[in-house]
Amino acid sequence: MVIIYNCYGGTHSSILSSAVHLGKLPSDRIPTKNEIRNLTYFNKLRYKDMGRLIFHGIDEAGNKVYTIGRGTSRALIPAMENLVAELHQLSQFQEHFAFVNTSHTVPLAMTMGGFFSRGLHLDFIGEPLLLTGARQTYPNILKLVEKTKKLCSEKQEMCLILELDGKGRLSLIH
Repeated sequence: MVIIYNCYGGTHSSILSSAVHLGKLPSDRIPTKNEIRNLTYFNKLRYKDMGRLIFHGIDEAGNKVYTIGRGTSRALIPAMENLVAELHQLSQFQEHFAFVNTSHTVPLAMTMGGFFSRGLHLDFIGEPLLLTGARQTYPNILKLVEKTKKLCSEKQEMCLILELDGKGRLSLIH
């Protein structure tokens, strides 16, 4: 299966989720600010990187883990889902996909930090807010990744769209 964590910019909550998924961040404690800061793409992608699919690794179950920034597009994930369906229909393409929206894990501190750091290029204001927000929401990220792994191992459908609501409930769209 291909698991694609997605969020607005593709550089904060989706990066944290992919790192947890692949064991690059701890699952038994909240990581230090340096552990978060040292992730390859955390707070390093730019506006021009939105829509770019980034491969992060293969998990213990053989799933390929990616991230992507959606920006304000409501069409990107449905377009990717349609592409997968078309590939399945027209060819011998058999890969399954899970698109996991991480946006609902983002607290206000991360939103503001992303705006200052990525939007206004004021890292000295944005980065501390981002790191505080990342540590604040880390338990939510852990739950999202755990639920994602569980659903992906149970459901062998062509395409899964997973959404986490504001109350931390994971819903399966397809």
